[in-house]
Amino acid sequence: MVDGPEPIDVLCGDYLAELTMLILAKAQAKDPAAGYAKTFVTQMRDVLGTCLAKGIKVVANAGGLNPSGLAAALDELGTGARIAFVEGDDLRGSLGDIVPAVEGKPVSANAYLGGWGIAEALAEGADVVVTGRVTDASLVVGPAAWWHGWTPADLDALAGAVVAGHVIECGPQACGGNYSFLAEITDRRYPGFPIAEVAADGSSVITKQPGTGGLVSTGTVTAQLLYEIAGPAYLGPDCTTHFDSIALAQEGPDRVAISGVRGSAPPPTLKVALNDAGGYRNSMTLVLTGLDIEEKAAWAEEELFAILGGRSRFADVDVRLLRFDRPDAPSNDQATAHLRITVKDPDPRLVGRAFSNATMELALGGYAGFHTTTPPGAESAYGVYRPAAVPRSAVTHTVVLPDGTRRTVADPQVGEQPPARPEVAAPVAPEGPSERVPLGRICGARSGDKGGNANVGVWTRTDAEYAWLRGFLTADTARELLGPEAAELPIEVFALPNLRAVNVVVHGILGEGVASSVRPDPQAKGLGEYLRSRVVDVPAALLGP
Repeated sequence: MVDGPEPIDVLCGDYLAELTMLILAKAQAKDPAAGYAKTFVTQMRDVLGTCLAKGIKVVANAGGLNPSGLAAALDELGTGARIAFVEGDDLRGSLGDIVPAVEGKPVSANAYLGGWGIAEALAEGADVVVTGRVTDASLVVGPAAWWHGWTPADLDALAGAVVAGHVIECGPQACGGNYSFLAEITDRRYPGFPIAEVAADGSSVITKQPGTGGLVSTGTVTAQLLYEIAGPAYLGPDCTTHFDSIALAQEGPDRVAISGVRGSAPPPTLKVALNDAGGYRNSMTLVLTGLDIEEKAAWAEEELFAILGGRSRFADVDVRLLRFDRPDAPSNDQATAHLRITVKDPDPRLVGRAFSNATMELALGGYAGFHTTTPPGAESAYGVYRPAAVPRSAVTHTVVLPDGTRRTVADPQVGEQPPARPEVAAPVAPEGPSERVPLGRICGARSGDKGGNANVGVWTRTDAEYAWLRGFLTADTARELLGPEAAELPIEVFALPNLRAVNVVVHGILGEGVASSVRPDPQAKGLGEYLRSRVVDVPAALLGP
């Protein structure tokens, strides 16, 4: 990004997933001076001198739980960079105003701050601004607001910057990474990283450095826009961004224009991410081969828990029979299934070697063909994620300037969440005969996690395809296609006609969040591709020759 021929003004880096905060909290518990992303220091050692020479600002949320510590570590590089940091998001010392009320002592509790602290630091001459938990999009909102001289009243412009930030926050995902339509990615090198050219009115162009791999298209940008969202009104600390107002256009090769984004006042509260120490867990995977798979699995489960003294000894037990086997399999591996057993408990001794070693007692006295995918292992600690909110008045958004001056960042004017915009009527779906084909023949998908929920954004490439999709993909249909694990879960479906997309939100499918989830895919990254693989009736007129 720094050495490419396309000049950049600000180098941004997003380092903080919900799981990352838990990892950083564990590191800080061992060493109070830790708690930030140390890889960022390594990266700055490589490029900060070049950034200073070229006048490129650096903005990153790599400060995690210790932005002041990261600022000090960067200063020790001896580049002479003017370094500022933003703090105030860490609420571990003031939990009383969080809703719902916090029980116990979470290992991390962070409000999601906006971009105005970043903007103020840049306006005061900072070369590098590091933050704690700001929203991912704030890493673009702050620099754009500084560059263009926006105020908190410039809601449409701010919303446009939020959209640009949302597109580039996951790096190469906007440039063909994790993209459904493989045939469109003709350059299979590792994708380039995206660049957002943000204009004074908040419109933007998404591109990448020339000569890098991948692709920037309306499809790749749509996929990223649908990543980890819920309803069309996207709530943030600086504004509410209306994703149903976004317009995309292919401006040229690897250049996608984003325009028309509307914004309204931000909500009166800030989102808070809480991570609790959940206890300890351990898993063992038993391999079952050939005939009588279900009977073998039931026997193994019965024997194992008899050895362990019963399922009730553990706080939680999860047993999953994962079927990969097929009758008369042409190879040994295609005749196997996995029995994955996970136990959780506050007592590490109960779920440690005592559990995993017990599985080995089945080796000579259990079902035929017994073996495991791994040797017995020790327990590991896990965390529990909880979303919450806090009044803005309970958070002191603070920027510490390069000269050490501390300033409190003023809150923008807030408002209640606006009513949903009227849905634009979709074109009429084609009639006529249908064919049974995978949904992915005409639909792309991008899925991800938000705490215990998963979202699957599904989009099409033509108006006719969208007209069919909008009528087809209801909450009941999504529940049926996503299989037994979604059968009893609440599902919401939101239409985004401007993107020819439908967003499906599955509540509770990930339990207490990625650190605690026992799903084989704990962040639901593959859920969208699973949905695309399901065979459905699609109008033949949409399928082409």
